[in-house]
Parts: sequence; structure tokens; C-alpha cells
Amino acid sequence: MPMLRPMEPARDYPLFGGAFSAVLPAGAVDVSDLRPVPDNQEVFCHRAIDQSLIVELLELQTHVRGEEAARYHFEDVGSVQGARAAQVEAVRPLPLENLALGGCCQEAWVLSGKQQIAKENQQEVIVHQALLRLTQYQTDILLTFNQPPPENSSLGPENLSSPPWSLGDFEQLVTSLTLHDPNIFGPQ
Repeated sequence: MPMLRPMEPARDYPLFGGAFSAVLPAGAVDVSDLRPVPDNQEVFCHRAIDQSLIVELLELQTHVRGEEAARYHFEDVGSVQGARAAQVEAVRPLPLENLALGGCCQEAWVLSGKQQIAKENQQEVIVHQALLRLTQYQTDILLTFNQPPPENSSLGPENLSSPPWSLGDFEQLVTSLTLHDPNIFGPQ
């Protein structure tokens, strides 16, 4: 089994071969060290708790705008994961001035919801997503934070050395995401 290498806390971590970077929370393990991950995704899991962070570069969905674009991606992810039920709880705009990508991001949205994932135990997952729309690059960047509801988390004494990630950790990932090499999007 490959050695799990957790990231150091609060440091910029290169994403997509260094084309981007972002601050990842303590205890983040790069899933590509464990299994294949699609080229358009960076996936990290918590080393002790069933939590994950995903950064995806997706084709800009020009047929949806504003809040509907955030809802579209939430529903699309749910359908890909085989969610039996999905419920959006809140959608709100994200101020561009709070983002490191604010200069090239035309609109940004944050969505919170729940999805009933079709696993053997029909687990409900709390999903937080941030959608950053980079129209000049024809790209939607979708950042997702998946976590089990508090009553389903496995927080025993053995996990206290690695506390669960919080919404603050997700916010830091979203706001710190920085573009270093626009060539990742191909010729413009």
C-alpha cells in the first residue's frame, strides 16, 4: 500500500502541475498517491475522517448563468456519483474581491446542500461547493468539500490528532486558489 503523505498545514500546494496553487488544510492527503485521478481534477482526502476536497477544471456551461450555474453543477455531480436524492440548502454569490482569482473570475457562487450517496449504507453527505467562472478561458472551476453529517463522523480518541476540516478550511482553499500559468487552458 502506498505511503500516505499528509500535507503540511497552511502552505501553498501546487495544483495541476503547478498551473495553480492553493492553501490546503492540515491532514490533506493527495488521492493521486492512492489511485488514478482524472487530469481535470485534484482530489484530497482527510487522513482520519471521511472528508474530501476536490478542485475540478470543467468546460464553461454557457447555457446556465448565475445561481442556476451553481445548481447545475451540484446536480451534475450528484448524478455522476449516483446520488439518490439531492437537496440545495443555500446558494449565495461570492464577492470577487475575496478571491485570489478575482481578477480573472467573472462570477463566483457558493452552494451548500445534501446528497444521499448510493453506497451500501445510503450515506448522506453534506456538500459545499464554490463555482468560479472564468469565461475568458471557457472554464468553470468547481471546488467541492464533502463531509459526513456530524452524527456519522468517526471522531474517536484515535482521531483527535487530526481534527476534522471546517468550512473555514474550505473557504481558505477557495479564496487562496491562484492561477500561475494560463497555458493550462490551451491557446487563447
